[in-house]
Amino acid sequence: MPKFRYVALDAQGHETTNVMEAESQSRAVAMIRGKGLFPTSVSEVGSTTTASVRSDKKVQSGGLHTEIKLPPFIADFFAGRVKPKQLMVVTRQLSTLLDAGVPLLRGLQILLKQEAHPTLRKGLSSVQESVEGGSTFAEALAQQPRIFYPFYINMVKAGEAGGVLEQVLLRLAEHMEKSERLKSKIKGAMVYPMVVLFVAMCILVYLMVVIVPQFAKMFETMTQGAPLPWLTRMVQSVSLTLVHKSFYIIGVIGIVVITIKLIGRTGKGRLIMDGLKLRLPIFGKLLRLTAVAHFSRTLGTLQTSGVPILQALTIVRDTVGNEVLSRAVNKIHESVKEGESIAAPMTESRAFPAMAVSMVEVGEETGALPEMLGKVAETYESEVDTAVAAMTSIIEPIMILLLAGIVGTIVIAMFMPIIGMVTNMAK
Repeated sequence: MPKFRYVALDAQGHETTNVMEAESQSRAVAMIRGKGLFPTSVSEVGSTTTASVRSDKKVQSGGLHTEIKLPPFIADFFAGRVKPKQLMVVTRQLSTLLDAGVPLLRGLQILLKQEAHPTLRKGLSSVQESVEGGSTFAEALAQQPRIFYPFYINMVKAGEAGGVLEQVLLRLAEHMEKSERLKSKIKGAMVYPMVVLFVAMCILVYLMVVIVPQFAKMFETMTQGAPLPWLTRMVQSVSLTLVHKSFYIIGVIGIVVITIKLIGRTGKGRLIMDGLKLRLPIFGKLLRLTAVAHFSRTLGTLQTSGVPILQALTIVRDTVGNEVLSRAVNKIHESVKEGESIAAPMTESRAFPAMAVSMVEVGEETGALPEMLGKVAETYESEVDTAVAAMTSIIEPIMILLLAGIVGTIVIAMFMPIIGMVTNMAK
């Protein structure tokens, strides 16, 4: 059985080096973690292959490790933003370290050693320096707005105030995990329709730009000036427009897209567009269910972590992702500020389903609002799953029928003159 040399950290952050026997490298890592240690490097004795969680990216060449370094501005450009999944992993790891009794500063040092993402690594380094300088963890996170958003910072602030930072970080990781799972389901359901649509557009463009003009030349020779069927003339006209005025068409589409983007940046324009999104035949219901699930999950998580209700509603208002619901949450905020309940303005706004309002009302009456908000989120996340499945089953046949209808129309239009000529010849 092969032997592996490893370097690991214990719960107090002390480094340990040892050798152990294991079936494989991954098995060795699992066995080390089973001992309550955090492995930072595992390598087979007599081999140059190393399973390391250190942050520097290395390239193995002839048994040597060559570190690749780029200028800071180039590294920042290619690093990109930190994905929620990456932040979720770091949050869960920090929660585990704190729960094991590792001090916050030592926990940040451990995470910094194993983090590979340049932007996140740089952010963690700045957070560590701020904490060393005497700042609270929440204040240090607030100095990195590119990575840590207001919801995250306020959760941490509440955890520090209540002395339950490790529990709050665990809730944060679970919240992000559930949110990402919901987004992944929606994105996954849209992959197939988008691929079909892209392929359909490529086929149509090829037919109209390449095939139809060839038929048009053939008709000019064969018909000798005789009028073509109206359907053939219409298809040829569209084809000529695409061939000779494609730049104008692309320009118009670009102007329309930019105009919509600019309108969407204004408050009133965003309100109109988000309202139209919620009224869409198939997607509107899905968008509403997703927004309500996000509202319930976020508000419930903030309440469970001890964030004051007004502050929690402000965070939800800024992160709900739809201007219609954002304004509804703002009305709830104003109502609660005046000492009223949450359920009443939810009903008045007409932005929330009746069942969600009823469940929130019961939660307020029983004093279990955070738990009830969690149940509301679970209910509507389940409905999102059902709506996604229904949407997929509806969109697929519609797109296939639409594509078949358009391609069939083009084919019929091209063969109508040929059929006419064959008929005349038979007569």
